[in-house]
Amino acid sequence: MAVSFAARQQANRRKTVVLLAMMASLVALIVWAAGVYLGYSSVGIVPIAVGISLAGVWWSYYQSDRLVLTMTGARVVDQASAPQLYNVVEEVVMAAGLPMPKVAIVDDEAPNAFATGRDPEHGVIAFTTGILRVMDREQLQGVAAHELAHIGNRDTLVSAVAATTAGAIALLSDLIMRIMWFGGGRRDRRDDNNGNPLLIVAALVVMVLAPLAAVLLRSAISRSRESLADATGVAFTRNPAGLRRALETLAADTTVVRQQSTAVAHVWIESPLDSGSVNRLFDTHPPLAERIAVLRRMEQGGA
Repeated sequence: MAVSFAARQQANRRKTVVLLAMMASLVALIVWAAGVYLGYSSVGIVPIAVGISLAGVWWSYYQSDRLVLTMTGARVVDQASAPQLYNVVEEVVMAAGLPMPKVAIVDDEAPNAFATGRDPEHGVIAFTTGILRVMDREQLQGVAAHELAHIGNRDTLVSAVAATTAGAIALLSDLIMRIMWFGGGRRDRRDDNNGNPLLIVAALVVMVLAPLAAVLLRSAISRSRESLADATGVAFTRNPAGLRRALETLAADTTVVRQQSTAVAHVWIESPLDSGSVNRLFDTHPPLAERIAVLRRMEQGGA
């Protein structure tokens, strides 16, 4: 089982590095397309737009925990106000050897949980009132371990960067498209600088398709991180059954958290927006049935 965990973790880390590199390449392609289409006189706006986008990513990095807590309505609790939940998290923290994160509760009847924070020293794990109501201690330990794994693996940072980069690509592409449509006076100069019509067509295709590609890559990164967190969480607890039973409870429940924004859908242990059907390319999580099957195999392999 340990060999399986290690192989799965390495594969997901490699996949995430590749996907993030592809996100960076998309940004470079957008800048190239803008230069080709707008001409040298107009391309000066591109570094400014890129700088604003990077500033947004940097700001999101430092404010990610506060943003997610605000958007989900989570409130931080202490050991005095939620002793049982706090102790469950504390037990997993001791096993994992990580700093104690803040613990939060979301007033929502749908069973779910999430982790956020830019690094282990600023981590937050939140549970809905619904998940506290329907799950026993072993299941909550499995969920806590999964979410703590996200913090320990710095998935919360990777997800924040991927999400904000995808948003920046969409905004940058939209800005350049608007400049195209309202910058008709620059067309002659553009034709002089870039006379090849195939380059113009290629630039248009890049600017139209890059935002869609960024969304697909963001979803792929999130799916990879979820699989890694399942494996790492079980490594913390040495008990695949706890997380497996927790995911089975989530699969059997049909209620959905009220906060269904695409901005935070990827942080939940069960995404409220994933299709569960043919549109798997846009899903931010692997199907629960697949995750449960993997955990069940881990149980059998460890028996």
